[in-house]
Amino acid sequence: MPMFEHLVSFKFNANYTPQQESQLVETLLAFKNQIPGIVELTAGVNVTEETDNIHGFTLGLRVTFEDQEALRQYGPHPVHQQFVKMLDGILDSVVVIDYPIKK
Repeated sequence: MPMFEHLVSFKFNANYTPQQESQLVETLLAFKNQIPGIVELTAGVNVTEETDNIHGFTLGLRVTFEDQEALRQYGPHPVHQQFVKMLDGILDSVVVIDYPIKK
């Protein structure tokens, strides 16, 4: 079974603060030790110099899961759901891409 990649880009509204930014990144980075099935995880603030392409997306997440079932279990996991609640009132838009990793 192939591993799965989970990519997420977050766009926040005017209620979003720099303090929330660091808290969100720290929370995302902690997922690796709290949610089973995660092989690798990175998260951070978008620092692209391609300003024509940023479209307001300021935070990125990349998670590699051991398989598709681990990805499916991630969404409803209580730690992930706690993070989703942190986005209430500050999230403007989100882009999610999931795909199997071909070798």
